[in-house]
Formats: sequence, structure tokens, C-alpha cells
Amino acid sequence: MKNRKQAFKIFITILFLWLCGHLIYITIDGLTDKNKHADIAVVLGNTVNEDGTLSKRLEKRMECGLNLYRSGRVKKIVVSGGLGKEGFYEGNKMKEYLIKNKVPDSVIIVDNFGNNTLATVNNTLKLKDSLHFQSLIVVSQYFHLTRTKMLFRKQNFKNVSSVSPQYFELRDIYSLLREFVAYYIG
Repeated sequence: MKNRKQAFKIFITILFLWLCGHLIYITIDGLTDKNKHADIAVVLGNTVNEDGTLSKRLEKRMECGLNLYRSGRVKKIVVSGGLGKEGFYEGNKMKEYLIKNKVPDSVIIVDNFGNNTLATVNNTLKLKDSLHFQSLIVVSQYFHLTRTKMLFRKQNFKNVSSVSPQYFELRDIYSLLREFVAYYIG
């Protein structure tokens, strides 16, 4: 009985250290901007409010994508999201934001079928031949970026980097834990 308790304690300690190490890694990775240039930015969607405005989280992602374009770090912007429960296509609302901020329509590509991270990755890679991109920068919250880049790499797209807005919420704690699980289940 004593050996089982000791083995259980060791198991829990290893699990805790693994969790902490992973969370530290994805936080550092997600908050690190290597100032790379790329052919396109891929901005992942998030909630659109009931009145059609962008949630604060989505607005901060869009500001980040806009800054990448304005600074010349990307040539085009893919905005990807799905149909929210509020009744708006996230991609369309994201495009409206960019247009209002004087980004030419010709450099904005809308993916309204990016209902989850994997769908966004797959939909973006389907555009590779038509958009002729060889590199991309993913824009999302810091805790989401390590897994998103991993999904691109699993599809043999290696030239991917990331940028995160400097925007934090209390719910990030839950999101970090969710991303830990999501990273290992695919």
C-alpha cells in the first residue's frame, strides 16, 4: 500500500511538472515576437458582439494584424473565423475592420469556414497555390499560438511564426489549461 501511495505521488509530481513546463513554454513562445516578415498574416477569429462590433479580444488581434501590414511585415491578411452564435460571420466583420482602417480590399482574404483552429489551418493551406505564399505569421492570443503553429507544421508547412496582441484576461488561465489538453489531443 505504501508503494502505491509513493508511486501515485511521483506520478502526480511528474504530471504537475509536465503541465507547468508546458504552460511556461507556450506562454514564452506565444509572447515572443521574432520580428519576422512573411507573405501573409493569418488572423484567427473570435467573438463578434451581438451588436456586430468586435469583442475586445478580436479587436486586439485585428490591431495586431493591421500593424503587421502597416509595418510591411506581411503583404496580405487572411481573416479566418466561423459563423458565431450572434449571427455574424467573423471573417466578414474582421474584413470590415481592416477596410475601415484603410487596408485595400485586394489584400484581404476572408475565410468564413474557419470554425476551429484545424479548419483555419486547412483552409489557409488550400489557398497556398492561389495566393503564392511561402511564409506566414499567425495572429491569436499567446496561449493559442504554439498549438496553431504545430498544426501548420503537421501539414508540412514549416515557415510559420506568430505574433500575439498584448491583451490579457482572467479567462486566460482557463484557456492555458484548455490549450495544454488540446495540444496533445490534436
